[in-house]
Amino acid sequence: MTLDELNLCTPEDFVASVGFTFEHSPWIAEEAAKARPFASVDALHSRMVEVVGGSPEEKRIALIAAHPDLAGRVAREERLTAASRGEQASAGFDKLTPDEIARFERLNSEYRARFGFPFVICAREHGKASILNEIERRAENDRQTEIATALAEIAKIARLRLVDTIAE
Repeated sequence: MTLDELNLCTPEDFVASVGFTFEHSPWIAEEAAKARPFASVDALHSRMVEVVGGSPEEKRIALIAAHPDLAGRVAREERLTAASRGEQASAGFDKLTPDEIARFERLNSEYRARFGFPFVICAREHGKASILNEIERRAENDRQTEIATALAEIAKIARLRLVDTIAE
C-alpha cells in the first residue's frame, strides 16, 4: 500500500493495513488514523508513538505484554505473528540449539518474574549473542527504566514494520 492510499482509505482499512505494527494492539492505529493525512511514514510512526506515550500506564504495559517471549513456547509452537516470526528468524532464533533454548527460557522466565512482562528487543538489530547480553544487562534495570526501554524497542520494531509495509 502507498502512503497516499493509506491516507485516503477508511479507518477500518487503515487499521487492517498498519494495525499489526504494534503487536496485537490495533488501538494505536485506530487513534493514529484520526490524524491523517501523514506526509511521510516517519510522520505516521511519530504519531503512533505519541499515541502510545499518551496512553495510561496500564495500556503501555499491555502493549509490552502483547509481545511474545523471544525463542519461547509460542515460537516453538509456530503461533507467532508473521512479523514476529520473521524478526525472530532474522536474529537466528529459528536455529537455536537445545542449550540455547533452555538459556532463553530461563532468562525469559527470570525477566518476566522481575518485571511482570516479557523482554522486548528489536531483534532485527541484534543477533542471538547480543540479545542474550541485553536481557542479562537489562534485568538489572528498575521497573520504570525497563518500561521505557521496552517501549523504545517496540517503537523501533513498529517503525521497521511500517517501512516494510508502506511505499512512499
